[in-house]
Amino acid sequence: MKTKVIVDSTSDIPASWIEKYDIDIVPLYVNWTDGSSEPDNVRDEESLKEFYERLSKAEELPKTSQPSILDFQNAYKRAIEDGYDSILVLTISTKMSGTFNSARLAAQSFDIPIEVIDTRMASSIISNMARYARELLDSGMSLEEVAQKVREERENKRFHAIFFVSDFDFLAKGGRVSKFTGFVGNLLKIKVGIYINEEGEMIPFDKARGYKKAYSMILSKMEEEGIKIGQKIGLIGIHCNGKEHIDEMLKLIKERYEVVYFDYSSTGKVISTHVGIGMAGFGIEIIR
Repeated sequence: MKTKVIVDSTSDIPASWIEKYDIDIVPLYVNWTDGSSEPDNVRDEESLKEFYERLSKAEELPKTSQPSILDFQNAYKRAIEDGYDSILVLTISTKMSGTFNSARLAAQSFDIPIEVIDTRMASSIISNMARYARELLDSGMSLEEVAQKVREERENKRFHAIFFVSDFDFLAKGGRVSKFTGFVGNLLKIKVGIYINEEGEMIPFDKARGYKKAYSMILSKMEEEGIKIGQKIGLIGIHCNGKEHIDEMLKLIKERYEVVYFDYSSTGKVISTHVGIGMAGFGIEIIR
């Protein structure tokens, strides 16, 4: 069967991966306080930098909203018209968005096989999962087998999202992260480490003053999450106007791990709205 892989825009997929792994994107939306709305449909770095500039100057942060059922129906129709006879959809965690429900309800209108997976993740790690799914599809596995395998590997902690934010207020105001005692209040110049747990929630795990300590914080969390020194891993370095931090952390990671694949990606409009300028980290796949 010819299978289309679809992700939502919170996957922050590297631009080159869209064609490389035959992936389509359904955008979420950013809703500004003046009543205007725009789709999260930009992946080129220069356009995203313009958005970062607007975001940094905004007196009040915009809200974000999920794609509609119709948005997913249109994506499924495009896939069918292009000759695909099955579809695999990977969405942001249901703990953070209702996107999964829109995708699932939209699938009920079609006769072709459509598997919708709640990744229990967010940002670039969804793209790591989509790459893995495409690899399985290309090996000859059926849609159902691939969906089952992706879910199994998610449970087996093959995929990890670990990063730091430079302005914790973005996450706190957006309501997408648990407000643990000691992580709220005045955190000026403090880098807060965040990971996504097994339930699909963003959880603060540590804080550091200065970037070098933040880098060490990320590497320590990788070990704590079971990513053993010397293992083969695949990485997407995800950042919000902070590529230099990815470069520095990558040097340290390569001293400890065998990096099988690596690519950069900038946070899209929706993820940027929640994590803020200066976020940096990784979507990490353990290669078994």
